Amino acid sequence: MKRFIVIGGGITGLSAAHRLNKLAGESEQDIQITLIEAEERLGGKLWTLQEDGFIMEAGADSIVSRHEAVGKLVEELGLMDRVVHNATGISYLYRDGELHAIPADTVFGIPMDEKSLMASTLVSEEGKRAALKDFEKTEHEFTKDSPIGAFLRAFLGDELVERQVAPVLSGVYSGSLDSLTLGSTLPYLLDYKNKYGSIIRGLGANREKFQSQANKKFLSFDGGLSVLIDRMEEEMSGVRILKGARAERLEKDGNSYAVSVEGHGELLADGVILALPDSQVRGLLGQAAPEEVFDTFSNASILTMYLGYDLPDSELPADGTGFINAGNGHVVCDACTWTSRKWTHTSPEGRLLVRLFYKNSNPKFEEISAMDREDLIALARRDLKESLGLDAEPSVVEITPWLGLMPKYGLGHRAAVEELEQFLSASYPNVQIAGASFHGVGIGLCVADGREKAEKVFGN
Repeated sequence: MKRFIVIGGGITGLSAAHRLNKLAGESEQDIQITLIEAEERLGGKLWTLQEDGFIMEAGADSIVSRHEAVGKLVEELGLMDRVVHNATGISYLYRDGELHAIPADTVFGIPMDEKSLMASTLVSEEGKRAALKDFEKTEHEFTKDSPIGAFLRAFLGDELVERQVAPVLSGVYSGSLDSLTLGSTLPYLLDYKNKYGSIIRGLGANREKFQSQANKKFLSFDGGLSVLIDRMEEEMSGVRILKGARAERLEKDGNSYAVSVEGHGELLADGVILALPDSQVRGLLGQAAPEEVFDTFSNASILTMYLGYDLPDSELPADGTGFINAGNGHVVCDACTWTSRKWTHTSPEGRLLVRLFYKNSNPKFEEISAMDREDLIALARRDLKESLGLDAEPSVVEITPWLGLMPKYGLGHRAAVEELEQFLSASYPNVQIAGASFHGVGIGLCVADGREKAEKVFGN
């Protein structure tokens, strides 16, 4: 009998266990699959809450549609008829006490043409002239391991990058542009600069691709992302699932592995997938863990708040879906999604639902993370009054902190992952690491990574 253990019941671990179960069903071998999850529920950061008619996501609110692995999984699970897509609309930057529309025909705030650049209300005429030098400056020594901040400033100028691009990119990738590489964020920008001689010209030449991605770019399900988690669990009747069971240690035992699990003793496996945050992988390996490699990994924190109102969604600015805070004002939150506008399934009665984000890059985050519920609600209400003029009492409030659990890809991240995988290959053959801590942030990448690692351990 072949035995496989997946540790971690988030979307990566679930994808791995689901794929292993499929492979086992197609095989004539005697196969045992065990999924171990420390929490009493599966899903990790995918966790849908429902209250007073509102549908709210404790973690990620959607999945990027373009990932091939996502489409395959949704079809396999028979969930196509339950898929919903985001409504499109204007995204804003909040700066100097005003909402500024991010110009059309931009990618992460980077203009696709000169017209889009000139339409910006965030950048001065001098800043726009500096950005036009992108068409003239072609010589450079940047690589995909270069900081994306230095690359963008070199060709687009400081003002456009700092006032329009950085707030968007930093919001998506949870880090300073000087600590993020081109390769881990937008590697195609370097390709465009090399091929077209201009970042802006390259984006414009590929306009159709970006515009097609803009419509129905994200997907969820009519009952929230937990629909996906629940269906995956239902489809794994052949998998032994241990919830509320914490894996404490992983040790090599001859040609197999012994996993010590709280309350369940030692479980043996021929192949193991560690679908866990880097800190938990380090803990499982114990003294064998390569300390310098693990010291390279870093994580961010975020606190989000939903506020639901007995008010119509039309209280929000027309055609908008939310804003990113670009600073120089009294608003503290880093971003605000107008959830009932962007995701109409979250508020079937059309009542107003918003979500505010507070990240640990925020200079006030230490103070925010120490606040009690009452003070957090007061802070959120002040932010909404300042930014949107909304001063009503919310009927529903949901607060979710994710502290130290949001992976950040620093300059040495890729090399550290490669070194860790080489260490495992030599010392722990057929033990695979998977998930956002290592191979890409985003549900689609996690699904693909889980499935790929399942095929690797199954084939060995």
